[in-house]
Amino acid sequence: MESWLFLGLVLLVALVGKNTSLIIATGVVMVLKLLPFAAKWMPVIQSKGINWGVTVISVAILIPIATGQIGFKDLINTFKTPAGWIAVLAGIAVAILSKYGVDQLAAVPQVTVALVLGTIIGVVAFKGIAAGPVIASGMTFMIVSLFNLHF
Repeated sequence: MESWLFLGLVLLVALVGKNTSLIIATGVVMVLKLLPFAAKWMPVIQSKGINWGVTVISVAILIPIATGQIGFKDLINTFKTPAGWIAVLAGIAVAILSKYGVDQLAAVPQVTVALVLGTIIGVVAFKGIAAGPVIASGMTFMIVSLFNLHF
């Protein structure tokens, strides 16, 4: 019963914040929860869902290359501007943080609750996009590691 109340609260917050992605995600989870095979599939989705999501995002990112909107000329031009170099370095940093984030989520599950709360607040209150929980977990890992190193 508690999980239904929690999901209902998330849905209400998503509706108030008019966040379509969170409304759909919460709705899908609620419908999935009603299905008889949910107990079997939810752990699979929980463990593999992030990888599936990354795959879908990667496909979306590669589409402009497939359609010819982005070509080798654009790649070469990337290295001609400071913004291009910063973007490359930011991409590397995000990939590294994501690696630590996945490890952090597996090792410290209570961090997930805080990340969900932070993501919901960021999405609803600040009109953000719920695209970075793994990165946020990696940032948490790095900050906590630094904090533990110094104290």
